Amino acid sequence: MMNNGLILQNRHNNILTITINRPQKANSLTNEMLRNLTEIFVKASLDERLVGIIVTGSGDRVFCAGADLSEVVRGGDDTPDEWKKMADSLDKIPVLTVACINGHCMGGGLTLALNCDIRLSVPDTRFAYPVLRNNILPGQYDVDILNSLIGRGRTSIILLSGQTIELNEALDWGLIDRKVQRSNLTKESEELLAAGQASDRYHQMNIKKRIRGT
Repeated sequence: MMNNGLILQNRHNNILTITINRPQKANSLTNEMLRNLTEIFVKASLDERLVGIIVTGSGDRVFCAGADLSEVVRGGDDTPDEWKKMADSLDKIPVLTVACINGHCMGGGLTLALNCDIRLSVPDTRFAYPVLRNNILPGQYDVDILNSLIGRGRTSIILLSGQTIELNEALDWGLIDRKVQRSNLTKESEELLAAGQASDRYHQMNIKKRIRGT
């Protein structure tokens, strides 16, 4: 499935790589693209041959800039049904998911990354969630994950001070799991997923449930 080439899928050794392919718009997501991502994630959850998923962006500057601001309602919730459906469908995938953050990660780009199990990032990446500047509200599910992952204070730095977080600080906080050189990003993500190829899918699912406390 593709959205006019804006959402790309590539499957190899039962690992599905999903690429946001809108580099001329900083890989921002329209509502239609969100619906396509949701459909992809739902189908992936039902695919018993799938052993892992990689989510990344096209180009070498931006992973995902979040919502296409031309579709955002100012002063309201920036994550209406389409964003929540996408986040929920990604979160519910039973096999290992890896965000390969190939560039700056902003706003809803963090939604994608936070709902993956593991987050790898290339050097010099910056992270921000500019809801204050853009006069929109973050999704409560993003706030909950951030609070759980990095604590209320650091979540406030991101959301209420509007500061941009550099990669090394994101690593120190636990927002990102590992820094990877760009040339090794695909290789490292595939190595992380390799164990799933030799393991029982349901055993992997049960381990993931225990990690998440569900």
